[in-house]
Amino acid sequence: MNIKEIKEMINLMNENGLVELEIEKDGMRIRLKKTGSGMEGVSGPIVIERETAPSAKASFTSEPAKEVSSKNVEIKAPMVGTFYRAPAPEAPPYIEIGQVIEAGQVLCIIEAMKLMNEIKSEIKGRIVEILVENAEPVEFGQSMFIVEPL
Repeated sequence: MNIKEIKEMINLMNENGLVELEIEKDGMRIRLKKTGSGMEGVSGPIVIERETAPSAKASFTSEPAKEVSSKNVEIKAPMVGTFYRAPAPEAPPYIEIGQVIEAGQVLCIIEAMKLMNEIKSEIKGRIVEILVENAEPVEFGQSMFIVEPL
């Protein structure tokens, strides 16, 4: 599924007053859901949850998947968008090289379709390398960080 198809689904939701839409195509399931109060007549934020069919689950997770060296792991982008290291241009970055991170800690933000998505760590570890520059586009599955598990 590409961005154009997702935008068409969002337009379909807005035109028909739908609050939630779930579609499965080519073994991938995408669920779009409007959030916020006063849903009627409001085109509020839309949450995109990317799920997969059980047979394809291993290839579409946001967890660190591949070993980089003997023990380091990569944290990959769970979606297409623009990578940001900090919550605002003047704010300090969420993490720095050498910093110890905890499971559930915010590592960065990926902006996708005007929505800011916080990307959280799945593991405890030390940041070895940051592979993406601030405000750079990222692809689904692109390596963003190399982490030494602790």
